[in-house]
Amino acid sequence: MKNKTNKQIFFKAKTFLIAASLAVGALFSINTAHAGADRTTHPVVMVHGMGGFDDILGYHYFSDTYGRKLYRNCYWYSSCNKYLDSGQIGAAASMSPFHSSDHRGLQLANAVESWMIANDFQHVNLVGHSQGGMDLRKAARILHDRFGYQVVKVAYSISSPHRGSPIAKHVLDLGEGVSNIVEALAETYGDIVYGSDNDANAALKQLIYDDYDPNDGTLTGAKQFNQNYPVSDTYAKRYASTVNSQQGSNVNPALWITQNNYFNIDGDGWCTDDCSGDGAAGKGDGEKKDTDDDGLVGVNSQQMGWRTQFHYNAWGMDYLTSYTDTDYVGDINYPTPTQMTSMGAVINQDHLDMIGIPNTTFRIRNFYGAIFHYIAHYD
Repeated sequence: MKNKTNKQIFFKAKTFLIAASLAVGALFSINTAHAGADRTTHPVVMVHGMGGFDDILGYHYFSDTYGRKLYRNCYWYSSCNKYLDSGQIGAAASMSPFHSSDHRGLQLANAVESWMIANDFQHVNLVGHSQGGMDLRKAARILHDRFGYQVVKVAYSISSPHRGSPIAKHVLDLGEGVSNIVEALAETYGDIVYGSDNDANAALKQLIYDDYDPNDGTLTGAKQFNQNYPVSDTYAKRYASTVNSQQGSNVNPALWITQNNYFNIDGDGWCTDDCSGDGAAGKGDGEKKDTDDDGLVGVNSQQMGWRTQFHYNAWGMDYLTSYTDTDYVGDINYPTPTQMTSMGAVINQDHLDMIGIPNTTFRIRNFYGAIFHYIAHYD
């Protein structure tokens, strides 16, 4: 990816091509087996998190599940996402790898607006991983204000730090460590993850719940962002999210920073605001060694709107349903104790597993097929 200014932020769009897949076995109800995802009424835009796009840690973002393996080299069955409808339309957005969601959300809105006008689309669905799940809320509001109606139908987040991440505060507290980390990434990956339109400090300050520095003249933090860009049916028809967590030896080596011998998130306790000063809303439950985070984000930070439940299907496509036990998170800053502490419907995968970097146990193309199928029932 080349260095780019705001005007050079590009947008990739392809009609998805997949190989045909056959239904397996006997008849199933809508909540059991699926041969493939239903086509969404409106196109789906995938939104990357911090450090993307196209590469992150040397791997294609979304593990080629959205990219190459979704719409290229489809002469071979194994090269495509067989779970998507042959007429499914979607795109991948590309914003600044390191910047605030205020900045990236505007870039996303601009790109989506241009794409919609060029293709005469009236609505879109947005799916964001990590920080991308925050970016899309700003984009949804901007698109509403520009078009004068509810443009976004389904806003879906995966592993998103809606109420902050202690890792962001930990890195910022290192001081010069922020620049060192970004410089190391730049040296390793070049302009893939580092260019002129990046601000690592702004990116990290966005992912801390409260304003990191009240004296710098700029109001930052997830709490303020959530107030400005709330969960609201004015801006999107339906909000939903995947919550995941995993600790121990199965965590991706890139996330070892969060292990017990260095730094660990206590991410499943409830409290109004950030009561422990760790950078995320809540205060933890005092048990750091349990599976209460995905290596970067605690479970108490991830739910937006409906929490979805992942259902494994050995005979075909996995599928998602809305998990009603934790109810709906409408006030993104103030979930209930149950919503912040419940491990119900939490997927046992780490932050990078959710985009397939790399993972041999989680069927990542199947998972994204399930997301598209879920969206198709609500958009």
